[in-house]
Amino acid sequence: MKIDLSGQKILVTGASRGIGRAIAEQLAEAGAQVAVHYNRSANTAQHVVDNIGKGAAAFQADLSKPVEVIQLFDNVLAKFERLHAVVNNAGIAISAEVEGDDIGFTDAWSQTMLVNLHATGLLCKKSIEHFISSGGGRIINIASRAAFRGDTADYMAYAASKGGVVSLTRSIARAYGKQGIKAFIVAPGFTHTDMAEDFVKKYGEAYIKDDLALTSLTQAEDIAPTVAFLASGLSDHATGCTIDINAGSYVH
Repeated sequence: MKIDLSGQKILVTGASRGIGRAIAEQLAEAGAQVAVHYNRSANTAQHVVDNIGKGAAAFQADLSKPVEVIQLFDNVLAKFERLHAVVNNAGIAISAEVEGDDIGFTDAWSQTMLVNLHATGLLCKKSIEHFISSGGGRIINIASRAAFRGDTADYMAYAASKGGVVSLTRSIARAYGKQGIKAFIVAPGFTHTDMAEDFVKKYGEAYIKDDLALTSLTQAEDIAPTVAFLASGLSDHATGCTIDINAGSYVH
């Protein structure tokens, strides 16, 4: 079986590094034209675009600002004219100690929800509107193992935000399937990326590996093929599903 995404135009958020970059590269390798979203890493994003080719382009937006989220989608459509899939991958994980300052705790939660959940919800809204008017499409939301088994106490905001992404995606799948829209959840476990470095420094790699059924940490490249498969249309009757990629650290 060959995954062929030729002719597809796909937006990937947070695609300048980590899981998003691996997804963008995998989609392009399968033939897709990729809109590479980034926040601050303009040079890195352009490097990704240059590397994957096939008409890829970089688009900047701060996902904590709803106006920029809307502009991101509109800018991608202005250049690409049509989207066939949207991969909501961008996310942040901010440590917020329960025993810490109340204002700092609240700020961390607010920022986490804005990027991980509110921006994802808004991009899903924009995608639904576009897909209804253009013949359908696919939404692939990157959640987390933490949405199902929880996380450490200092990352409760991250777990809660990803739990919201799960409910959002399932609701879309149930509500819009007959209008040609499919929605999927990919739930990685701990993945060795730049975003995870603070967690590694705090808890150590041995602590993380001890939780796995396999012998090595999950890499971004372990996530990307599943996203390409879901984008291909070969698994549309799995709409609403969750695919766990967590090295056996949580099975449900």
